Amino acid sequence: MKLEGSCHCQAVRFSLESAEPYPFMRCYCSICRKTAGGGYAINLGGDYRTLLVEGREHIGVYQARLADPQTGEVRVSEGRRHFCRECGSALWLWDPTWPELVHPHASAIDSELPVPPEHTHLMLGSKAGWVEPQIAPHDRCFAEYPDESLAQWHQRLGLSR
Repeated sequence: MKLEGSCHCQAVRFSLESAEPYPFMRCYCSICRKTAGGGYAINLGGDYRTLLVEGREHIGVYQARLADPQTGEVRVSEGRRHFCRECGSALWLWDPTWPELVHPHASAIDSELPVPPEHTHLMLGSKAGWVEPQIAPHDRCFAEYPDESLAQWHQRLGLSR
């Protein structure tokens, strides 16, 4: 499915192809909720080779600082969170560990997205106390990472495109 997206002020527009367009995965980690807002973020899967960007000069990149819970040692995440420097909109995440993938924020997508039949709530162990997850009967919940990828979720439910 072709996805088209933009930031709020329209300084950045982008498009990409996605075989995993269902906005089903809600991440409650501190990085996602603080950089994307709303208590959690929803990222989609896409083919990085197809990412086309207009307004690249307006993009900033943030690499999160991660503290080791045992040692307190801080390291910089490999993941690069792209955002509009003009309006602050979260756009997509790209990580060189998986260079073929790009993860656009569902909130930045302008194309009509399909409604997921269930949701996966991840990093619930990191959610803010004020966040009240809306968990439906068939939703899956994880304190940390889920046991299936974006592609595996789509395949399990017969939703791959």
